[in-house]
Amino acid sequence: MDFSVKKLASGAGLFLTRAVQFTEEKLGQAEKTELDAQFENLISRADCTKHWTEKIYRQTEVLLQPNPIDHTGARIEEFLFEKLDWKVPSRVTNAELLGQYMQDAAKEFDLGMPYGNTLEKVGECEKRLGEAEKEFLQTSAISFLTPLRNFLEGDWRTISKERRLLENLRLDLDACKTRVKKAKVAEAKAATAPDFQETRPRNYVLSASASALWTEEVEKAEHELRIAQTEFDRQAEVTRLLLEGISSTHVNHLRCLHEFVEAQAAYYKQCHLHMQELQKELGRLPNAFALNSTNAIATPSMVTEGSSSPVETDTLKIEEVQAPATGTRKARVLYDYDAADSSELSLLADELITVYTVPGMDSDWLIGEKGNHKGKVPVTYLELLS
Repeated sequence: MDFSVKKLASGAGLFLTRAVQFTEEKLGQAEKTELDAQFENLISRADCTKHWTEKIYRQTEVLLQPNPIDHTGARIEEFLFEKLDWKVPSRVTNAELLGQYMQDAAKEFDLGMPYGNTLEKVGECEKRLGEAEKEFLQTSAISFLTPLRNFLEGDWRTISKERRLLENLRLDLDACKTRVKKAKVAEAKAATAPDFQETRPRNYVLSASASALWTEEVEKAEHELRIAQTEFDRQAEVTRLLLEGISSTHVNHLRCLHEFVEAQAAYYKQCHLHMQELQKELGRLPNAFALNSTNAIATPSMVTEGSSSPVETDTLKIEEVQAPATGTRKARVLYDYDAADSSELSLLADELITVYTVPGMDSDWLIGEKGNHKGKVPVTYLELLS
């Protein structure tokens, strides 16, 4: 019990000493030990690293989980499963959920109809996009988010702890310097030789005794100062080594950043391929919108009963197809399209082509011309211009 009381009293006294030293420094009444310029630069660099790492980490979390409510719920769920040492269950992505809704709707609307069939195809594609997103989220969390979080929750906490300890030791050191300075001033005053003509012998004896006491006090303060200086120098070296480790942290984060970019590029590339495949599938599906579009292009003069047509049901002889005198229109290409065979025309997004239809042609296709090239083009890839 006595030991605990003494320890508590000692800790309270040390805290009070540091508080007094800190207050006097702020008021300009006490000197402060300054760190060297290189050490200050290391501290500034570490603070900057922590500040921006935290911002990047938080914003990356928002990027991977845009909905703040879902994000908070996901973090709480992950925290609970981590504390219970359970495996975090796989969550359904928004794209997967949308795809499931589309496929369920397709069954209700009849898969044999254009709308139902299209919903089924788009829903399947959305599910594939959701799977790609889930893989991207997992890869990004492991290769990018985890190293950033480990730095903030591990390395940075250690650095902060050692810096606080260094600051406390600096306050102790400066307090010791102040005590030494005050003790030397008092010793000098006590050691001043008294005037025997005006001073009684008794006062001289008291002055000599006080001088001896202050000399002892100076020696004690200098001893404490040496101990405080040694502890401060040792802690400064430990803190310096931790701060210099920020360079290694930058190298590690650079590698993680490259992995994050590679994962993001692979994710967007996979999504692009899925969408291209979907566009090609939709281009080969019958739909009422395409039928209306081609009917708007065709004219009565182009269709005559019993007239011969260069278009066959299965094979289109492009070289025999001629543009009609009337009924052609301009169209803007919405998406890139790669021709499947020699009868089709490859397209690039945003280019303008001339389109028209011929009797007996599938309503999902038009004849397109650009320059000296012509061929079949899917209606769903075009925006017809007036």
